[in-house]
Amino acid sequence: MTGMDGIEIRDDRDAGRLEAVADGEVVGRIEYFVLDEPAPALVPVHTVVEPAHEGKGIAGSLARELYALAAREDVVVAPLCPYVVRWAARHPEEAPAADPALLRAAKEWLAAHPGRF
Repeated sequence: MTGMDGIEIRDDRDAGRLEAVADGEVVGRIEYFVLDEPAPALVPVHTVVEPAHEGKGIAGSLARELYALAAREDVVVAPLCPYVVRWAARHPEEAPAADPALLRAAKEWLAAHPGRF
């Protein structure tokens, strides 16, 4: 998917990264994992934008695409990343709230995999 300013967003599912690419360079990313239980969910943990590219809306584009990706796969987003939590609160029409049980499960998974992020 190519968005504004020629930024392409690509999903590297194996690495657990949704990446924003400009001119062949990764300028931002959301690091996430896939939760299987109690229900399938994408769980964003960190949002990172390279300092030279801050203020261009890249993080918001990444968050929007993560929710769109989840919707296409018919799964939910259970955000642990503070940025994505704030973005979702500002865009409820694009970012349905996750079940609290899913968020608890996501936090437990993260605690059980301390080296993952």
